Amino acid sequence: MQDLKVLLDGVKGDTGTAAVLGAAACGVVGVLLLLRTVSRGREVERKIQRARSRRTEVLQRADQAVLRYRQTHSTADSASILALPLAELREKLQTGSLSPEDVLYTYMEQTLAVNAKLNCCTEIIMESFDQLKTIGSNKDGLLYGVPISLKENISYKNYTSTCGMVKNLDKPAQKDSVLVEVLKKQGAIPFAKTNVPQALLSYDCSNPIYGETKNPCNPKKSPGGSSGGEGALITAGGSVLGLGTDIGGSVRIPASFCGICGFKPTAGRLSSLGVNSSLQGQKSVLTTPGPMARDVDSLALFMQAVLCDHMFELDPTVPPLPFNMQTYKSSRPLRIGYYDNDGYSQPSPSMARAVREVKALLEDAGHTLVPYLPLKLDHTMTELLLRGLFADGGVTLLEQVKGGPMVPGFALQILPYRIPNWIKKFLSLLIKPVSSRVAGFLSAVCGVGSPQNVWKNQAAVAEYTNETISYWRKINIDVLLCPMIGPAYWPRYAGKSSTPLSYSMIYNLLNFSAGTVTVSTVTEEDEEELKHFKGIYQDFQDRLFKEAVTGGVGLPVSVQCVSLPWQDEMCLRLMKEVEELVRSRK
Repeated sequence: MQDLKVLLDGVKGDTGTAAVLGAAACGVVGVLLLLRTVSRGREVERKIQRARSRRTEVLQRADQAVLRYRQTHSTADSASILALPLAELREKLQTGSLSPEDVLYTYMEQTLAVNAKLNCCTEIIMESFDQLKTIGSNKDGLLYGVPISLKENISYKNYTSTCGMVKNLDKPAQKDSVLVEVLKKQGAIPFAKTNVPQALLSYDCSNPIYGETKNPCNPKKSPGGSSGGEGALITAGGSVLGLGTDIGGSVRIPASFCGICGFKPTAGRLSSLGVNSSLQGQKSVLTTPGPMARDVDSLALFMQAVLCDHMFELDPTVPPLPFNMQTYKSSRPLRIGYYDNDGYSQPSPSMARAVREVKALLEDAGHTLVPYLPLKLDHTMTELLLRGLFADGGVTLLEQVKGGPMVPGFALQILPYRIPNWIKKFLSLLIKPVSSRVAGFLSAVCGVGSPQNVWKNQAAVAEYTNETISYWRKINIDVLLCPMIGPAYWPRYAGKSSTPLSYSMIYNLLNFSAGTVTVSTVTEEDEEELKHFKGIYQDFQDRLFKEAVTGGVGLPVSVQCVSLPWQDEMCLRLMKEVEELVRSRK
């Protein structure tokens, strides 16, 4: 018995020692994990600080280059150069009455001044000064000597495309994107890269690296996104032509918020090689590069310039379809579908008014206007669009931003993807009696669950597209006129108010071409009517939208023009018609 007691005492002693050692080990591991987290946080901050310091240094170098040029070329009339529409600027460059040097330095000077106020640029492309030396007298290019700005996610050799995410810092592009190569071949001079929202999937414009961009029409408002830096820079006169990208309105919304023109071609019409995304490989909702400018002719000139043999050779996956000038210049009367309310998200008073006014102008000009309504938006927005876009339940997006800081609006936006699916499904059932749209959203962002369901989703999208095309043919319309989201939101509302994307994102799902033209400004009457805004569902999404667009008197208002796939020139033709009729009215 005594031996057993000694043995048990020994075991107790060993157990106590083991417990102490185990606790100590856990403490050490905890401390190491904490130190690792702190170390990672410090490294992230250092990376952000290095990026900001590089930008400051480059801005200073560009400023010094402009100053040196001005000291020896004081005769250039900057104001008159900046006032020229792209078509006239191009003509003066072609005839030699303006030099590429005077034009580039003028726009560079304006860009630096605009950026100081709006924070719209992430980089100045210093190679643009070198390009002046090699551009020579070869004026064959359609964009000879024209400065052009690029959205930050478009690759330019030796420059980083972060897509607003810290993890992408210090990864410079190995070569130019195909579109940058083509633009250079056409004589254009890429000279600046512009700001984007974090991960691009937002129609706000703020990220933890470069901060928040302001709207030039009202610095307290958002310029929109994700091509928000482009919209701000062009509107403020810092660029005459810009290149953005569009997956849900990312060209069209900032064009609307800032008061310019933006065009989303049919996806596949322009090369996307070298255009970066946070959801690389996602095919349910297609993204495409697209131009932004102050007038429609500039958009058409861009398309004419890049739809050339050089692009078709560099990217054989692009169909060799040159720009159809005959369609763009046609004056035959059109049958135009129209709606001022899509039945899913009630438009702001100014959005609906703009469509009604443009409809009247088009009818007076001899066109036929036919009532139209998008098909089955309740089902399509959640089950086809959102469920397809986030088929993985948001896993890829969360991986992209893992370990980095998040701006407040984006943190709120991705919160649903962090919630376990069983909780989202439970909340969806709970919320459905109060807000079927929010319930549908929560269910949709659970993803599709299996590869088989991805195929089912894509088959359903194809069926919906064919059904929509059949509807167009049944009512025999050439093009479509409809609202565009606006006026500009207060910052950080884009991450909370997603339902108005039904006006823009549906045409990414369908892969129809679409563009926006500014036609009006918000009136006092619009603002007064907004006070009585209830919304279709009268849920908190409707209330958020009302809050987001409040205080918009004087801000731009746009309409949207849409055409069937591969009929990009027809869409631009309607945009041009709208622009000219509005200009004549004014």
